[in-house]
Amino acid sequence: MTQAILQLSEIEKAFPGVKALDRASLNVYPGRVMALLGENGAGKSTLMKVLTGIHALDAGSIHYQGSPVSFKGPRDSQQAGISIIHQELNLIPELTIAENIFLGREFTSPLGRVQWNTMYHEADLLLKRLNVKHSSKTLLGELSLGEQQMVEIAKALSFESKVIIMDEPTDALTDTETESLFKVINELREQGCGIVYISHRLKEIFEICDDITVLRDGKFIGECLVSDTDEDGLIEMMVGRKLEEQYPRIEVSHGDTCLEVIGLTGSGVHDVSFNLKRGEILGVSGLMGAGRTELMKVIYGALPSVRGVINLDNKTINPVSPQDGLANGIAYISEDRKGDGLVLGLSVKENMSLCALDKLSKNGRIQHNDEVIAVDDFIKLFNIKTPTREQIIGNLSGGNQQKVAIAKGLMTKPKVLILDEPTRGVDVGAKKEIYQLINKFKAEGMSIILVSSEMPEVLGMSDRIMVMHEGRVSGMFEAKEADQEKLLACAVGKQINEEAA
Repeated sequence: MTQAILQLSEIEKAFPGVKALDRASLNVYPGRVMALLGENGAGKSTLMKVLTGIHALDAGSIHYQGSPVSFKGPRDSQQAGISIIHQELNLIPELTIAENIFLGREFTSPLGRVQWNTMYHEADLLLKRLNVKHSSKTLLGELSLGEQQMVEIAKALSFESKVIIMDEPTDALTDTETESLFKVINELREQGCGIVYISHRLKEIFEICDDITVLRDGKFIGECLVSDTDEDGLIEMMVGRKLEEQYPRIEVSHGDTCLEVIGLTGSGVHDVSFNLKRGEILGVSGLMGAGRTELMKVIYGALPSVRGVINLDNKTINPVSPQDGLANGIAYISEDRKGDGLVLGLSVKENMSLCALDKLSKNGRIQHNDEVIAVDDFIKLFNIKTPTREQIIGNLSGGNQQKVAIAKGLMTKPKVLILDEPTRGVDVGAKKEIYQLINKFKAEGMSIILVSSEMPEVLGMSDRIMVMHEGRVSGMFEAKEADQEKLLACAVGKQINEEAA
């Protein structure tokens, strides 16, 4: 193996109540892609923050290009040639793409005037390289989440870095955008860049990476070649045990119809009809932009409906706001937990009970003892890793934040639980725990809608699967009759199942 361009050795970092890194190590080699894997809370993001100077290390050493280094912050590490593409976007919607890419280092004349044409030209070249079909003069806020992620990647490329860290880079990308990203990664590899690739999508690891480093509970577990392992071996390294069954679906006898949607039309949704029984999981599949999230938001009251009927327990409802949806017994867990699902500055307890305060109140006063008991029950039930219920939720790992978001919806005791991408950005161990919780509530008779871009997840957990294409239902299948080919055919509009209407 070539000499590492970047070495993090026996790094230690503690925060109040938790040791985040315990002798963690990582080597990055020139011209190779190093996967950095581990469950949520394993220390991956903390290790990257220590590297780029956001956190000061307590012990250990960092060597870059053969010399010891200690960066004062992200700007310092960027100027040295180390760029990080964060999972959470650090962009400004009100500025153009070019302004976002070159923010703080604009092209200027000797007199200090911004050279706009040069800046737009350089930005357009970066966008072309990533196959983004927008002018760099476009406002960032007009782009989809996936396109914004590509701008974040373009920004990192503009530094011409020697080491690029990609934290869940494909989380919001379409298949086409992912292909473009992989093409760029291969180019960077050929140019001798060292790349750290953090992802929970194990399929991608085997597709694009050369080496793998695994962390568990802040500790270095091992480094190996991709060619020397398989998915089962990686999962065992990550979670410390074998996961016998990835998708533990249970059979439950379904009750009568709980939710009936007839001819629903609204923002991005056209003439959609389906029903949902008690104790049933209805999977909703489709490509990005198919209208799945829009449909859920119309049902929940977050987006307006133009026409159509929503019946809940044989009673017609017309939710015109999320509060209406909750009041009627529909809980929606957003795909964007940080933007829509959680208040990052509040505690675990406050986030969890926020939507259920009416159920925890008597004569207009919150019953704090009842609130604490309910929150502690969910922390235990969901195995949420937090020092206390008072911990600020922004300090928790992504998987634990997601569990709190789901618990928040369940505290309202809904009749219908809508889970929109419930395991996005969540590691395999936490995924299994979330699936087991979904099964628990299914067995208790709750009606669940599971929206997911991961076909194996939809196929593995659903009783029936509805496929959407361009805002319409393009297929409806019993789970035992469905496979990836059928779902994909419907998703691209090539096949219309007659029963879908």
